[in-house]
Amino acid sequence: PRVCVVGSGPAGFYTAQHILKHHGGALVDIYEKLPVPFGLVRFGVAPDHPEVKNVINTFTQTARSERCAYYGNVTVGRDVTVPELRQAYHAVVLSYGAEDNRVLGIPGENLPGVYSARAFVGWYNGLPENRDLKPDLSCETALILGHGNVALDIARILLSPLQLLRKTDITDSSLAALACSKVKRVWLVGRRGPLQVAFTIKELREMINLPGTRAVLDPADFTGLENAVKDAPRPRKRLTELMMKAALEKPREKAVEVQAAGPAAPREWGLKFQRSPQEVLPSADGTRARGVRMALTRLEGSGDSAKAVPTGDVEELECGLVFSSIGYRSLPLDPAVPFDSQRGVIPNSSGRVEGVPGLYCSGWVKRGPTGVIITTMNDSFDTAQSVLEDLQGGVLDMSPSREGFGAVESILRSRGVHPVSFSDWEKIDAAEVARGKAAGKPREKIVDPAEMLQIIGH
Repeated sequence: PRVCVVGSGPAGFYTAQHILKHHGGALVDIYEKLPVPFGLVRFGVAPDHPEVKNVINTFTQTARSERCAYYGNVTVGRDVTVPELRQAYHAVVLSYGAEDNRVLGIPGENLPGVYSARAFVGWYNGLPENRDLKPDLSCETALILGHGNVALDIARILLSPLQLLRKTDITDSSLAALACSKVKRVWLVGRRGPLQVAFTIKELREMINLPGTRAVLDPADFTGLENAVKDAPRPRKRLTELMMKAALEKPREKAVEVQAAGPAAPREWGLKFQRSPQEVLPSADGTRARGVRMALTRLEGSGDSAKAVPTGDVEELECGLVFSSIGYRSLPLDPAVPFDSQRGVIPNSSGRVEGVPGLYCSGWVKRGPTGVIITTMNDSFDTAQSVLEDLQGGVLDMSPSREGFGAVESILRSRGVHPVSFSDWEKIDAAEVARGKAAGKPREKIVDPAEMLQIIGH
């Protein structure tokens, strides 16, 4: 059987890995629109979290299997359609993730100085489409709307001492921009309370221990939570206790750090709760953001299902920089694929796309943009299991006329598209590692696809 996977992030690679492992004869082709593989492992994981990127080693083993092939630089839905792939393969799995972000839907969100978290993360991680972002970091106060791990990542990158970032694979131009940054205060704002934050304890602890910065948490935000948290699940309990401890701690003189930071006041960050953005406020001349008007909220219900309801009171927070970190969003890929635009997912059951036999989905486009790499792994194994069951259960048309890449190759050639192989990627990889070595970092990412293709002589 010939199986094709669209998207080379964790969902795509884990789906491929599971099928190859549990079907001794299956051939799997992975298509990717960028020349380079690994999706959000390369372009989403923070540069100072190299250990999270170790899954790349597993994915590389999968890609090097003689029953697996990688075709980068191919945009499915444009260079080749999903119906064309379904003609060429016995099963097609869509694992292309969430390439857009949710919008705030408030006045002023398009003012200069307002950025989506997705674009900013893409910028410091070398995602080609965000390489020209040029965020203006000339103000002192930044506001991040959202209480998830991505929001903490952005705060940490904005406030991290440069010597820590220099040793990472953050892009050269981002490092240069951060070196000139004036940002020294970051507020992370959420509509709900401390019991509903979506970040995890590891990220919070890292933020609290960030050298040269202090946490500004208001003890009043945590009044009465001791009782509420007693019955909470253990991870939620530990997370809340850590926030309370940080809120109540007297700022101890981090003597060594203060000297290292010089006489200037240390950088600071804080969490603000029960505030919902109403409008990004323009500067007097209307050319950029100068703050955000917030509706104060109260919570109805408790735990994860608590809803934030406006109280009628508002407040303004001054800032010159606003990041909207309220979630990623999947987009429809091809008119031939059903898509629930309300939920931003492909309607499916256990990864089987509704009403289209032989078509499957895994990852964020299957379940929505939530969870970490391990969540995506389990989810992808679930989809791969559905594919294996259908291959073995005689559900799929197993006609030998499906030639896999052979059929697709002629389509791509007729459209002037030149796929990038995995060994091509390994040349790009080697070039990046060599450039990084010269600068004393793990790699220097190439951010221009034209330059990537030049390296491999395309």
